[in-house]
This record gives sequence, structure tokens and C-alpha cells, in this order.
Amino acid sequence: MLAYIARRIAMMLPTLLLVMVAVFTLMRLIPGDPVQLMLGDAADAAQVAALRASLGLDEALPMQFLHWLARLLQGDFGNSITDGQPVLPMLMERFAVSASIVVVAVALATAVAVPLGLLAAWKQNGPLDLIVVGGATLLLSIPSFWLGLLLLLTFGLKLGWLPVVGYVALSEDFRAGLAYIVLPIATLALIETGALIRMARAGAIDVLRLEYVTHARAKGASEMRVLLRHVLPNAFGPTLTLIGLILGHLLGGIAVLETVFTLPGLGRALVDAILARDYPVVQGALLLAALIYVLINLLVDLCYPLFDPRVQVS
Repeated sequence: MLAYIARRIAMMLPTLLLVMVAVFTLMRLIPGDPVQLMLGDAADAAQVAALRASLGLDEALPMQFLHWLARLLQGDFGNSITDGQPVLPMLMERFAVSASIVVVAVALATAVAVPLGLLAAWKQNGPLDLIVVGGATLLLSIPSFWLGLLLLLTFGLKLGWLPVVGYVALSEDFRAGLAYIVLPIATLALIETGALIRMARAGAIDVLRLEYVTHARAKGASEMRVLLRHVLPNAFGPTLTLIGLILGHLLGGIAVLETVFTLPGLGRALVDAILARDYPVVQGALLLAALIYVLINLLVDLCYPLFDPRVQVS
């Protein structure tokens, strides 16, 4: 196990290096000058040159990349160009906001989608299957921002049960903070439930056709035991992979929903930094998103043997 983890971590390094190069290069290709944005149009050439030199933007691009890489190896993501704050603590604070929503939403979606997908596969082509598949298709068809606005309109403006604008950290006031994240969690959970239902159903249908399921039924095993003991563990692999992809995608930045619900998350920080041409923040946020993807993929691979004994990690 430890050797496998070490090999996977070693494989992560070239991937992260390629991401660093791509992010650094693409940021420099975006039109706009961060120094000019900071100083405004009234700044003279001397002020622009002085600020550019202080930020290290007057160096050649290879030297800028090497200096940035050297700081990264020391755990220094640099300082934001717009406000001067250290990038890494700011990104981790924003990431905590996104994670508190995404992890709960995906867990709820999984808890609902996997049983429904299993039941839909068991009753394939029956009324229950048609209802579940129709509901999943409907959820897949709804844009997340539209569903979020609809929930805000219903439960925030019309009924007045939940706040519409703002954010309170759970560490400051748990009850008030919970009220601010209920609607984002509900929105994400509903949207992701549709995709997970479809995947769980497809995997379960494939397993239900196998001979050992027929053999288990022939031995007199109840349908519930067949589903839970024989079908679910062997059909959960593709769904687990999809869960990992969803987590990586959402933890990397749910910019649209964070904008709709005015949440200070990682996605919104990334969008604001792109608009401000804040190179250190954008580079740090994209690098953090790539690292999240890689770590979640590793975690998913390590979880496979827990659900399917045929899979061995060595």
C-alpha cells in the first residue's frame, strides 16, 4: 500500500509541473496589464516601471517562472497584487468555504442517488424505473444557477425562511452560518443527484445480468440481500469514480453558485483574480485545484478495494 501511494505521488509531480507551466503561460497571454489596472490610466511611465519592478514583472518570463517555482517549493505562493495579502492563507480560507458546501452536498446526493439507482435497475422498465430516470433527467437538464435563483426566490424572498445575501462562517456562528449554506448545499445536491442516479442505475443493470446474481437468487437469497450483498459492492465502482470527478470539479471552484449566493469561496476568488489580472492568486488557485483533483483521484483508487474485493492495491 505504501509503495503504491509513493508511486502515485511520484506520478503526480510531472502532472503538477505541467499544470504550473500551462497556468503561468496562459496567464501571461491574457490581454491586460495588472500594473496598469492597479495604478489607473492617470499613472505616468515612471510609476508603472517602478511598480512593475517591485512585483518582478520586469524580468524575463523564464526567470519569473523559476522564481515563482522556487517560492512554491518553500510553501510561498506569493502575495496578491491587488491587496498584498499572502495568497496561500487566503486560498485556504476560501477553500474551506467551498469544501463545507461541496462535501456535504455530494454526500447527500450520494446517499439519495445510489439507493434510487439501485431500485431503478432492480425494477428496470417498470413504473418506478421510469419515474426515477425521468427525475434524474430533469435534474440533469436544469442549470445550477437557475435552480439556485429559484430556491432563493422561493425560500428567501417569498417565504423569508432563509437569508438571501451574505455569508457567516460556521466557526463564528454555527446556526447563522448554517442558514447561509442550506440553499447552496440543496442546489448542488439536487443537480449532482441526477448524474449519480444515472451512473448507479447503469452499473447495477450490468451487474444484475451476471451469472452469480442468478446463482444467488437460485440459492434462495432474498432480493434485498442480492441487491445489497452482491449487486451494490460490484456496481459501485463507476459511481465512486464519478463521485471523485464531481468532488474534484466542485472543490476546484463552483464560481457560478458562489456568485449567485454571494459566497466567498475558491471559485469566486479565482474569477475576481482573473478580472483583476492578479497573477499570484490565479496561479495559486489553479494549482490548488489541480492538486485537489490529483489527491481525490488517489483517494478514490485507494477506496476501490473497500467496495470490490477483486481490486487490489499493491
